[in-house]
Amino acid sequence: MKKDETENKENRLLNTAFKLFTEKGIKNTSIQDIVDNAEVGKGTFYLYFKDKYEIRDILIEKKSQKLFHDALNALRKTNIKDLTDQVIFIIDYIIDELKKKPLLLSFISKNLSWGIYTKTVQKLYDNQDIEEDSIFSLFQKGIKDNNIQLKNPEVTLFMIIELVSSTCFSSISYEQPLPIDEYKEYLFDTIRKLINN
Repeated sequence: MKKDETENKENRLLNTAFKLFTEKGIKNTSIQDIVDNAEVGKGTFYLYFKDKYEIRDILIEKKSQKLFHDALNALRKTNIKDLTDQVIFIIDYIIDELKKKPLLLSFISKNLSWGIYTKTVQKLYDNQDIEEDSIFSLFQKGIKDNNIQLKNPEVTLFMIIELVSSTCFSSISYEQPLPIDEYKEYLFDTIRKLINN
């Protein structure tokens, strides 16, 4: 099988699964639904994925990575130099994207950090070409350039992303503890304290 054809089938499966998961829910979507809609055989599904939960996890990872990637691209178009302001810009961008895309918010749920902290993504950080294009490397560089003293920068970034992921889901979806636009002020204050302790 040619590489393009292989990638095409895998992408069709991923795109179809995402569409079905967001429309019908993961519980109500079967592997048969995915392969029928992607117009591939069931055996093809198992060439790429163990089960529908693995394809869900890969999709969450990919969708989260794309949010971070798009936020970094938007940041590059600004003149923001301060690390804390850069992180807040990225978080604000992601929150606004999730507000506009409730199906994506619901799908990613509270797993935004998978876009940075998964075994697959960690492998990418070993690749020098990709390392410069991540929030992880931006954060590490900002800590070093600004001589910010953090006990463990990786843990601090993880805490920030987890805080955003869990609280923003509740704030956007249920307006708890506050509607997201009111909540941002408290969230950003906490992020500033985590970075500038």
